[in-house]
Amino acid sequence: MPGPRAPGQPRGPGERRPLLARRLRGPRRWRRAAAAAVLLVQMLERAAFFGVAGNLVLYLNSEHLQWAGEQASRAALVFLGASYLLAPVGGWLADVYLGRFRAIVLSLLLYLVASGLLPATAVADGRRSFCGEMPESRLAPACPSPGCTRPSPSPYCAPTLYVGLLLLALAASSVRSNLTSFGADQVMDLGRHANRRFFNWFYWSINVGAVLSLLVVAFIQQNISFLVGYSIPVGCVGLAFFIFLFATPIFITKPPTGSQVSSMLKLALQNCCPRLWCQHCARDPQGAQLLPDQRSHQPGPSPQEDIANFRVLVKLLPVMVTLVPYWMVYFQMQSTYVLQGLHLHIPNIFPDYPGNSSMVLGAQDSAYKIPEAWLLLANVVVVLILVPVKDHLLDPLLLRCKLLPSALQKMALGMSFGFASVIVAGFLEMKRLEYIHHNQTVSQQIGHNVYYAAPLSIWWQIPQYLLIGISEIFASIPGLEFAYSEAPRSMQGAIMGIFFCLSGVGSLLGSSLVALLSLPGGWLHCPMDHGNINNCQMDLYFFLLAGIQAATALLFMWIAGRYERAARNPASQSCLSRDRG
Repeated sequence: MPGPRAPGQPRGPGERRPLLARRLRGPRRWRRAAAAAVLLVQMLERAAFFGVAGNLVLYLNSEHLQWAGEQASRAALVFLGASYLLAPVGGWLADVYLGRFRAIVLSLLLYLVASGLLPATAVADGRRSFCGEMPESRLAPACPSPGCTRPSPSPYCAPTLYVGLLLLALAASSVRSNLTSFGADQVMDLGRHANRRFFNWFYWSINVGAVLSLLVVAFIQQNISFLVGYSIPVGCVGLAFFIFLFATPIFITKPPTGSQVSSMLKLALQNCCPRLWCQHCARDPQGAQLLPDQRSHQPGPSPQEDIANFRVLVKLLPVMVTLVPYWMVYFQMQSTYVLQGLHLHIPNIFPDYPGNSSMVLGAQDSAYKIPEAWLLLANVVVVLILVPVKDHLLDPLLLRCKLLPSALQKMALGMSFGFASVIVAGFLEMKRLEYIHHNQTVSQQIGHNVYYAAPLSIWWQIPQYLLIGISEIFASIPGLEFAYSEAPRSMQGAIMGIFFCLSGVGSLLGSSLVALLSLPGGWLHCPMDHGNINNCQMDLYFFLLAGIQAATALLFMWIAGRYERAARNPASQSCLSRDRG
């Protein structure tokens, strides 16, 4: 039986421990330095990501591209969804070929290249190079009947922008899925509560990056120039790339260990479709010998470990799948909430300036309006304040009193706050439409676009952003902790990838729902209101999301209760502890 492992000794073959940890106190100090470097890279990457996503709807809706409101909102949801949905791709490449360190380096390089497309298309010469000339609007005959509908024109530069956004989403998802686990690897020797604290501060650093991006980048994009505003994210990615390479000597890096995807698929086929499995065995008898005691010894998990990991995956998946409607609600914050905010009265930053009247459109070029994306700061500030309070005060107090709720209980609470957020958004939209239907509108110019807004201040959106921020603390952070801690060690990368992938599924389902409701007769179909949503019924869309969230929250609580009862079973608990190493 092997003796105890020294703190600086590698845990497995091919693992590289930090080069600078030589003295007795070195390992602990350098683990914290490595974790700090990861948090700094994460902060810069998130600053770049929010710099792209925060005003994407406004950019696509601007005079440069002239996308319709629902087209811009749909593109934002596709980008956000893909940035999570593609997470397993980066995790799989890291597990099989690259290892997490090299996967992060290559992803940051792709990030740097893809993020350069947006500032390139923000200038006329760049748009002509990448997209060609903008087609002129053609005159069409009048509608033969009052109720006739016309399809929205095809968005200009859509293929180029969608390709660029999808490459950017691939890079961001790969960084996210690998950097999360890579950072947790750096603190694995610092005690049993180190992971919980790391994920708290990991999420905190995400929101610090969001604050920097939204305060500076969003203001520049909306009031000064999209060229300058989209060049800053490129600089953030370049700096993150440099810091990550500079910190290489203090990182723990692990080699690729192989993927269990094929094993999991074969086990799923055997358990769910035995007839198909028998037909597969008859055609490929050697491939069937993947299962226990029929496979020769080879590197990677044993057949028994494959089966144990498959059982864990079967237990984890229902919990994570029932979080999908929560992500549908969460991603409204960067799509339909933004669209709603553009149609509320946005005050000027310098209200006493003589030209800052929303009715005087000719003078708006000299006025600086509060960026709509700044409403995201309400969400971010909640996270920045409550995460340290939770980490230093609330969690230790509940731990001493033995009242600390489980990760699943926190997630259920977070879903209830998400439900409350979308309900508040729905009631605000109802009130906004009342003003619109009574022809009480305020024309305001944002950038070079005119929006006909209700005379309701945009500050009425703050409650829905605050509620979604509180929901993040209770749903997203415990979700990360749950996915990492409950997964077997050999599947941690895959489980984290699945967790982020399902987040993307939620965003894409939200985008699909927007596309469905934008068809003729749908609540979001308003072709006579190009670029605006005043003839839409977005309040009904919000209430539909609330109903979906409420129904699945009840299902989540039932599944989570079964999971926790099974985890308390002594036999299953000992089995799971062996699986997790």
